[in-house]
Amino acid sequence: MNSAQVAHPRARFVDWPGSIERRFRGIVSFGVKGMAKRRQKNRPGKRPHAKSRGTRRASPRGNAIEAALAGIAHDIRTPLTGIVALAELLASSDLGTREREWANAIKSGADHLAALATLIVDGAKAGVKDLVLRNEVFSPRSLAEIVGATLAARADNKAAKAETRIAHDLPAMVSGDILRLRAALENLADNAVKFTHEGAVIFSADSESAERNRVRLIFTFADSGIGMSGAELKQLFRPFAQGSAEISRRYGGAGLGLSFVKRVANAMGGDVVVRSKKDGGSTFRLTATVDRVDAHPAMALVDARPVATRPLSILCAEDNPYGRVVMNTILRELGHRVDFVETGEAAVASVTHGSYDAVLMDVTLAGLNGIEAAQRIRALPGRAGQTPIIVISGHNESRNEQAAREAGMNFYFVKPISPAKLAQVLAGLAPG
Repeated sequence: MNSAQVAHPRARFVDWPGSIERRFRGIVSFGVKGMAKRRQKNRPGKRPHAKSRGTRRASPRGNAIEAALAGIAHDIRTPLTGIVALAELLASSDLGTREREWANAIKSGADHLAALATLIVDGAKAGVKDLVLRNEVFSPRSLAEIVGATLAARADNKAAKAETRIAHDLPAMVSGDILRLRAALENLADNAVKFTHEGAVIFSADSESAERNRVRLIFTFADSGIGMSGAELKQLFRPFAQGSAEISRRYGGAGLGLSFVKRVANAMGGDVVVRSKKDGGSTFRLTATVDRVDAHPAMALVDARPVATRPLSILCAEDNPYGRVVMNTILRELGHRVDFVETGEAAVASVTHGSYDAVLMDVTLAGLNGIEAAQRIRALPGRAGQTPIIVISGHNESRNEQAAREAGMNFYFVKPISPAKLAQVLAGLAPG
């Protein structure tokens, strides 16, 4: 069962703002101590010890930083995944066209932010010199439409107009790092509107064939903004640098955005090319090379509206208080009755003594995890052992889904769960 691609290690949802602050203090402490040691180690007259790539091991400090960042990513992602699900539920309700577009925009933005949190962990694992690209199937047209919508929303707050032009022959599906590509495009869109006080920003999406049967996606932002001089262009892609002190003073920013954009484009086999003239606007052209994917009917988008079905009695095993609030809202809005338990042991006991139409099982539970609980449920005699089990997982690796299938689970969802897709599955369990 496909859902949004978000993978994360699990932590309990307790005082999450405070936990973020504590983890950041720990990371800063590690970073400062590490810098001091490296300076001492590499001072003149002392040769640093050399280690080969094959024998290098992760240090306790590196493991601690990675664990802290993973915790921060989870704390950020936990409320965002709930916003994603509730925004989708809101969009499927009786709203006007404009209000539904707003709800969908909230969902899209929260979904993207939740996925971006994963990059914190990716960066900790890979180190600052490596960019580990993700490989996911996506629609270039859908991506361009999302970027165009956010561009228009930004421009609505200014006198500038936004226009989106999408080529009719874009490939239906491709495979690449949509997460970083979207982040790069959002950055360019934000800059285009920020530096354009009047006139227009035109966003276009096109493609061309590349080597080895691949596709080169081409995205262009052309604005009528303040433009840049030749000297400012030379500073453009340097980390922590902006075109000039005047631009930094007037518009703010850390000067990291465009260096990230160029790094993403280069990692995806493309580049960023800029044409600009002082007081004459700028044009940014980003290219990225992706793999062709044959469109399949299974990839078609489902209707966002929940499917009508008879009320079901559902058991939900979820140890996260915030997750229980979200699932309770979704299931009751779909017309079902739901009971909650916090542990795998309690889930097995409830199925043994109760009569449920389905079990929603979080994989990562304290004590007996979801996989082990499912195995015990499948070992129960009679109807209880045949109760449909729907997985709710924070991990999207294929091995996790395979383990769930082998444990006897019937459906596999990756957080954030889609109310529309969940409604379809539950409708299949309750024909008539």
